[in-house]
Amino acid sequence: MGAHWTAWVTLAALGMYSWVLYMVGKARGKFGIFAPNCDGPVEFLSVLRVQANTVEQMVAFFPALWTCAVFDNDVFAASCGAVWVVARIMYARGYYQDPKKRSTGFLISSFTIMALILGTAYGLVMHG
Repeated sequence: MGAHWTAWVTLAALGMYSWVLYMVGKARGKFGIFAPNCDGPVEFLSVLRVQANTVEQMVAFFPALWTCAVFDNDVFAASCGAVWVVARIMYARGYYQDPKKRSTGFLISSFTIMALILGTAYGLVMHG
């Protein structure tokens, strides 16, 4: 069983994360906050939190994505993964505008991870 769609979504997720990293670098330059410093105005902290929270979600996302693709269905896993990528972009753009605007993207991306976990469990039960 191939997981071609899931592989494409993995590349999209890594591309999204590269954009998030770029935004941190851009904010560091804009506000003159250089590593290892991580404190500054709320605008900088918002960009940094997007990066940190995205890493935190990736720890659950990638294993859930790939186990769902392998044990359940590549297309379902990739579809959930694509929603996760879009939700993380929504989360980032909302957070960059105002920290109060981050919730929708955060909730969608979190529920998507849960769907992938449930898909994995379903696949394991049904296909053993």
